[in-house]
Formats: sequence, structure tokens, C-alpha cells
Amino acid sequence: MRKFGSVLVLMLLMALSGCNPVASDAQNVAFSHAATDDPQAIPAIEWRLATSWPKNFPGLGMAPERFAHLVDDMSNGRLKIQVYGAGELMPAFAIFDGVSQGKIQMAHAASYYWKGKAPAAQFFSSIPFGMTAQEMNGWLHYGGGMALWEEVYRPFGIIPLAGGNTGMQMGGWFNKPINTIADFKGLKIRMPGLGGEVLKRVGAIPVNMAGRELYGALQTGSIDAAEWVGPLNDLAFGLHKVAKYYYYPGWHEPGSNMEFLINKAAFESLPQDLQAIVKVAARAINQDMLDEYTTRNVAALETLVNDEGVVLKAFPPKVLLELEKISKQVIEEQANQDPLMRKVYAAYHAYEQGVRQYHKISEDAYSQQRQH
Repeated sequence: MRKFGSVLVLMLLMALSGCNPVASDAQNVAFSHAATDDPQAIPAIEWRLATSWPKNFPGLGMAPERFAHLVDDMSNGRLKIQVYGAGELMPAFAIFDGVSQGKIQMAHAASYYWKGKAPAAQFFSSIPFGMTAQEMNGWLHYGGGMALWEEVYRPFGIIPLAGGNTGMQMGGWFNKPINTIADFKGLKIRMPGLGGEVLKRVGAIPVNMAGRELYGALQTGSIDAAEWVGPLNDLAFGLHKVAKYYYYPGWHEPGSNMEFLINKAAFESLPQDLQAIVKVAARAINQDMLDEYTTRNVAALETLVNDEGVVLKAFPPKVLLELEKISKQVIEEQANQDPLMRKVYAAYHAYEQGVRQYHKISEDAYSQQRQH
């Protein structure tokens, strides 16, 4: 595996360099390490990565673990990353500062957690009635989104990389049915980001808390409803045992993008080949997470409905239309209060409008036909 990893690094570097026949310094470094064939001869660089998820949690928690293993293999053991779950090194929502201050080299989280530090960060996770996972990946990697994301995090000394996507999420768990928009009034619900701000406008009381706290909060009645992710993760937390109704669709997070946060100074201290490995490994994990959720959510939903007796319900169309109208108002109001958020929103909106038009005659048209 180590030999394979070294050869793979060489191939990736050649591809990144445009197959230049003149070897770069990074390629020469990689070649010398591959030829050494003894990882013990080169002192390993050791990094720490903290997450906002429980250790080894399905999907979210496994993505950074797989990333660390992939980097280890591809670097022939030269870069070793130790992964820590939420609370092991620091609280789930303290990891942004941990990376920024250099206490840890990396983190794995969702960017809307940092709206208080950088309001524009919310666009790089998911916004209500926004882009899907496929559309987000297109915007980030080919539509200029990554350059904007880097600009948002630059003052904090952090480099962002896309770190996975859960795909379309569920609408959440409720202990009473939602028939009209008025049913949200007084409802204490766990919902972060802009989705929470939208629900606040209709009288709900949004709160943000780590995933591992949701079961107890629903059980004791300290919250009335909660959205987390989707069938795979919701089943793992046992949320079906403390809430009756499972709503769809996840209007608030139609394609939740995760992130790797990297301390800029730590990243720039790496040799160029290791920098390339980190980027390529993150890109691989970004796709891998979406693939896993697409597959495992199917079986998990069947278990929830068929074995656990969960009541699956759709939000009424009139409720969704009202939430969509309010979402647009909230996003525009917040964007107008922050110049950088306004800049990101304009770019996001322009890309989204274009891709929606294309998907009307491609993805959407096919999906509608398949329903028949």
C-alpha cells in the first residue's frame, strides 16, 4: 500500500502540473521519497484534526477518519493526522477558533456554524431553498465558489476545502403535526443557520446544539422539534424514539456541504507534494460522503418506517411556499448588512439561476418523467 501511495502521488502531481516533461521540485521530492521506500527514514509530520461530530459517527464522523487514512497511505506515512471527535479536544463549536489560533491544524464541520464570525460562511454549507449537492460542487469547483470561500476565511488564517455533502436532508422530527404556517408559532426547534432565522420569522424559537444533545433535549421536552441530517444519522441517534412525526423535504438544507478547515501557516509549511495530497484526499472524501449517504439513507429510512413505525409526512405545499418567500427576504436582508456576504450571495444567486435553468430540461425533466 505504501508503494502504491507513492506512485499515486507521482501520478497526481504529474496531472496537476499539466504533464510538464521537466520535473518540478515537488515531483523530485515525491520521487526521492518513493525511491527511499522506507517511511521510517523520514520523520512523519503529525497533525491533529478535531470535528463537530461524535467520534466515528456514521457519515459525518467517518469522513475525517477516511480522509486521515487516505492521506497516510498517499503520503507513504509522511503526514499522519489524528482525528478527535467533538468534545475530545475541544467543544464541537470551538474548533473554528482552534484552527484559527493554531491549537490544531485541521477541523471538520459545517460552515453555517460560524455565521457569528463570518455571515457569508453560511453560503458554503447550505441555505434554505438553495442549491443541491451536485449544484454546490459545480459552483465550488468550477463556478468560482472556492475563491470566495477562501476570501471569507482569509482573515482568520484558515484555508477551507469541501469535505463532503449529505445531500438533501429531511425536514426534521416533530411531536405535533404541521398543517399550517401558524403551527410553528412557539415551537422550540433545533435548527442552525439561515433556516433557524426563517423559522424565527414565523414565531418558532430556533436553538442550536450539538447533535449528541438532541435525544435528551427531545426526551425531556426542552425542545419540541429538531432537524439533524437524514435517515442514516437520525436512526443512529435514536431520534425516532423521542419524536413522532418525520417531515420532508429538508427545505432548509437541500444539499448540506461539509468542510475541512486547515490552519494556513501549517498548510504552507508542508512540502508541495503533501499539500497536493491533502487537497486531492479532501476532494475524494467530498464525493465519497455523498455516495455513502445516497446509499445508506435508503436502508435507514426503510428501517425507520417499516420496523420502527415512524410516521413519514410531507410539509404542506402552502407551508413550503410561505417558507420559501420568507427565506428570500431573510437572506437578502442579512446580505445587505454585510458587504462580503452580499458579494458571495450575488455570485451564489447568479450561478444558481443558471444551473436551475439547465436542470429544468435535464435533471428535473427526467425526474418528473420517472415519477410516471
